[in-house]
Amino acid sequence: MKVKFLVAAATALCLGVTAAIAAGEPQVVRQEEMKKVGGAMGAIGAIAKGEKPYDAAAIQAALTTLAEVGKTFPDHFPAGSETGMESEAAPAIWANMDDFKAKSAKLAEVAEAQLAAMPADQAAVGETMKAVGATCGDCHQTYRLKK
Repeated sequence: MKVKFLVAAATALCLGVTAAIAAGEPQVVRQEEMKKVGGAMGAIGAIAKGEKPYDAAAIQAALTTLAEVGKTFPDHFPAGSETGMESEAAPAIWANMDDFKAKSAKLAEVAEAQLAAMPADQAAVGETMKAVGATCGDCHQTYRLKK
């Protein structure tokens, strides 16, 4: 009985340590950041499409998230993190890091501009979606591997 408990405890500990180590990997951090972006874009899109009513707080939170991620996203692409953890990052990122950083900064810039203008209704949220979405698409065309 004690042996089974010890084996179970050791297994749980090892899995926990492995998860903690993986959580700090740049690829995992990048994926988490992209999930935040996806959630923010989903919130904006749902309002733009009329699936959800206009909600200024939701738009503000989404645009704030996009601006914050845009400012720090390139920091999670150190040399040596090109592959692994099911990364969709294209090798072009490391070959064109200055352009990649510029595209990420553009996301932050556009999100902040939209936040400053703060769309006041569903139609304006649609325009916000187009503006921010264009920056996402521009980066994904060049720097995301298609799976």
